[in-house]
Amino acid sequence: MHISWLGNTAIKLQAKPLDQDITIIIDPYRPDHGEFPRSLMPDIGLYTRGEEGSITLSGNPFIISGPGEYETKGALVSALTQDDNNTLLRIDVEQLSIGHLGMIKKELTNDELEMLSEVDILFVPVGDFDCLDAEKAAKICNTIEPRIIIPMAFKSDTDPKAQGVELFLKEMGAPKSEPEKKVIIKKKDLPAEETKVIVLAKE
Repeated sequence: MHISWLGNTAIKLQAKPLDQDITIIIDPYRPDHGEFPRSLMPDIGLYTRGEEGSITLSGNPFIISGPGEYETKGALVSALTQDDNNTLLRIDVEQLSIGHLGMIKKELTNDELEMLSEVDILFVPVGDFDCLDAEKAAKICNTIEPRIIIPMAFKSDTDPKAQGVELFLKEMGAPKSEPEKKVIIKKKDLPAEETKVIVLAKE
């Protein structure tokens, strides 16, 4: 699976669950600042805060913007909407389980934790600008215990007022490293014991 960060909570996943490649775009919201694609052509489009404010998704993508369980194009998607209308996502594809917390602002309920249990990869907002601060983000990560954590919604050209990722790395006891433009993750390459934090550079 290829993973890219487009800024804020926008994530691009490229997977091959069956005999053909698929592209999944999460939260393609048009930002007020910075650079962002004008349009994208995914197979699946996922939203954690409704479709309003989205860029154009070309082609004929399967859209999920509310709670429920969905199966399409070899991917299983579970969505659970919190009482503040933030939707949590779980995506099972290519033998990997991915959790995406949207712009979560509070601790998870038992039902939400159950949906996200045993995810391999967790996308968590850490910028403390309309979302979790570093300390609360680290607490949620330590509760879910994913194999890989990928922070999002931290300071970038699309989020100039957000905190940098450094505070979150410090809370997690993770070493500072050069952000990666794109990562490729396979089931067999997941860390066996310790949780790994991967910082992506905005694409």
